[in-house]
Amino acid sequence: MITISSVQDMKNTINSYKMKGKSIGFVPTMGFLHEGHLSLVAQSVIQCDITVMSIFVNPLQFGPGEDFERYPRDIERDRRLAEEAGVDLLFYPDVTELYPSEPSVKVMAVDRTDVLCGASRPGHFDGVVTVLSILFNIVDPDKSFFGQKDAQQVAVVEGLAKSLHFPTEIIPVETVREEDGLAKSSRNVYLSDQERKEAPAIYQALQLSSKVYLQSGRMAAIDHFKNELLSVSGELDYVEILTYPELQVPSESDTRLIIAAAVRFERARLIDNIIFTTEEEPECSEQ
Repeated sequence: MITISSVQDMKNTINSYKMKGKSIGFVPTMGFLHEGHLSLVAQSVIQCDITVMSIFVNPLQFGPGEDFERYPRDIERDRRLAEEAGVDLLFYPDVTELYPSEPSVKVMAVDRTDVLCGASRPGHFDGVVTVLSILFNIVDPDKSFFGQKDAQQVAVVEGLAKSLHFPTEIIPVETVREEDGLAKSSRNVYLSDQERKEAPAIYQALQLSSKVYLQSGRMAAIDHFKNELLSVSGELDYVEILTYPELQVPSESDTRLIIAAAVRFERARLIDNIIFTTEEEPECSEQ
């Protein structure tokens, strides 16, 4: 595995692979890798000739009072895990490499952003689409892999690639979970022992509530989720059922839906979701 920190060096390396007819798979991350990230790498290794991973804690997607400074970082551990997983190129730029000066152009996400996490994090997805626009231009990937755990981000990124005609295919990859159902997340390390015991209730409540939707409708399912979470010490940030990937309030004719939730514990905010259809049992295995 080759580690590259320079934008120009990365462009030159990608160009050399492209000239040889190699396909490029891209896994953008903020580091502190876990099995969820490595599952994205596994898919890229299967589908592409060369796998590129970026590790960059993007300051633009953290709002005031959020955890940018204490976001977990361990580059040596990440480098080892990336190499073992099959990453060919690790792009590890400094913030001044991607943002060398005050930008003269800004990228804004104007759709699919005013619900779920975007409702309480204004500007967050602007930061996401800005850094991804930069990274897509540098890496020029044929396919880009994103975890379905952050389903709203996947929906926004699909919109970004389509709207700006980036020649990369967005590949969602199902959520990797602990044995008790808790979605893998870099922020799980901040849970206390008691919170870690409670956290799997989020996924369990999503599963049950998606079935309630099929029987009794949207509001009954949302109420059921809230009741299921009463035993959890964390504060419910939101629970919502929307169309996917449009993220609109569903009508009776909409068949592909998402039930998504965020729960704020003392030092960690956890998100999770299930995508399901009204035509069959919930597609829990997709997540």
